[in-house]
Amino acid sequence: MDYKRLGKRIREERRRLNLTQAQLAENIDISDTYMGAIERGERSLTLDTLVRLVNRLGVSVDYLLSDSVAENDNNIIEQFRQIIDDQPPARKQMAISVLRTIFSCFEKEDTE
Repeated sequence: MDYKRLGKRIREERRRLNLTQAQLAENIDISDTYMGAIERGERSLTLDTLVRLVNRLGVSVDYLLSDSVAENDNNIIEQFRQIIDDQPPARKQMAISVLRTIFSCFEKEDTE
């Protein structure tokens, strides 16, 4: 388990929600000090704390642990789903267009 990567992902999600460490810690009933240590990857967390974190951050456990979970198609698709879930339909369509363009470039590179 890479606790530094887990902590980094937690920090990114906390910042995405415009929460301070103190606010998030209070929301999930842990100390500010413990929250800081989790984000720095210095401390592990219990399953109960992890569940409270994902519920407050609005992400899934597999998203937070994606650096520790072996990559397979289902995990990758779930990560895409997590990224676009809260986006309006127009942005989702734009994301699909961008992906199509990227993959089209890959196909061109493969044929050269």
